[in-house]
Amino acid sequence: MRPRSMLLSTAALLLTGVAACSGAPETVPLPASSGPSQAAGDARDGLAATAALAMDKAYAALYSLDDGSGRPRNVVATVGRDGTWRVDVSGGALGGTADVTIASTAAGVFQCTLGSQSNPITSTCVKVAKPGKPVPDEYDPKVQRLFRQWLPVFTDRQAALAVTQVQPLAGAKGSCFSIDSISASLADPVDVGVYCYADDGVLTAARVGFGVLKITSQVEGPATVPLPGLEVAGPPMGMDAPPPAPDPVQPTGIVPSA
Repeated sequence: MRPRSMLLSTAALLLTGVAACSGAPETVPLPASSGPSQAAGDARDGLAATAALAMDKAYAALYSLDDGSGRPRNVVATVGRDGTWRVDVSGGALGGTADVTIASTAAGVFQCTLGSQSNPITSTCVKVAKPGKPVPDEYDPKVQRLFRQWLPVFTDRQAALAVTQVQPLAGAKGSCFSIDSISASLADPVDVGVYCYADDGVLTAARVGFGVLKITSQVEGPATVPLPGLEVAGPPMGMDAPPPAPDPVQPTGIVPSA
């Protein structure tokens, strides 16, 4: 059973409900009053401007992540006014059996364990990357990339992206952009999909390859975001489920000869 984490910021977030409800069809391009190239240029400029707002916005928000498993998971994103941030993901490591935080401070990027009702542990953090660098694939729950990692790419008008403004995803509000790569010879520069933002730059929804994320509640962000636990040495948690424990060895009853 996947753990139901009491993520550290959730209690405060539940005080402010901003759940959106919309019957708009998914990913339907907005009507354009000008030619396709002008519409594409407007969408690209709109995404860049929105991403610039997002880079300067401090907030804490609770999201629901539907990864297709039938068990939506909680995600809490917290961004400080000083640029520090953390993203808590319930069931985000060890094959869904452990909660995990990815946090970024001036000292680097960290992967942290999180306690839950079913696993009341003391949180600890392991450094997995230098400041501003991505999390290595083997330790990467992916979700945190939607909040911070792609914003500099979205503001870069030279990035190999095709951007179209679309109607909001069902159940979401804000300005939504369909983002794809235009380079077949290179790895995708971002997680391609649909991203929706409020007017102040807060991500309200996203649909990418690993699931659909939608905001549930939001409050103002803190001045800074500390690590949830002490930094320790040792390997980070992997994404795969741990192997099952071996069966105990049964005694054979054979007595060695003298």
